[in-house]
Amino acid sequence: MVRIRLRRVGSKKNPSYRVVVADQRSPRDGRFIEKIGFYNPRTEPSTIDIDEARALYWLGNGAQPSERVQKLLQIRGTWDRYQRLKAGEDLEALLAEAAAEEAEREPVDPRTRRDDLIAEARNRSSSAAGATE
Repeated sequence: MVRIRLRRVGSKKNPSYRVVVADQRSPRDGRFIEKIGFYNPRTEPSTIDIDEARALYWLGNGAQPSERVQKLLQIRGTWDRYQRLKAGEDLEALLAEAAAEEAEREPVDPRTRRDDLIAEARNRSSSAAGATE
C-alpha cells in the first residue's frame, strides 16, 4: 500500500520534514516514490508547503495519508478539496482555488523559535554589557 507520510530531515534536535509518497513497508527515512512537500514545525507559525496537484493525484490513486499528514492537509485545505473532488467537482477549478489561496497567504519567516530566543538573549547580554561600561 502507498502512503503519504513525513520523512525526517534536519540536524540533531532541529527537525524538519519532507512530505513524501512511499511504500508502507519502507522505513521512515528510507526509499520513497516522490517528494510532494515540506513541513517545518519549528517556525512560528509552522511552515507547510505541499504540492496540491500531486497530493490530489496520489490521494485519487488510493494513497493513504498518515495521521499527521492528514492533519497537515486539513490545515492547508487540501483534504476538503479532495473530498469535493471525490464528490465530482472539477480538478482544474480546485487547483485554481488552491493557487488563489496560496497567493494571498503571507510568507512565513524562516527563522525558528529557537533563533528568536538566541537573538533575544544576545540583545539582553549586549545591553547589559553596555550598561556596565
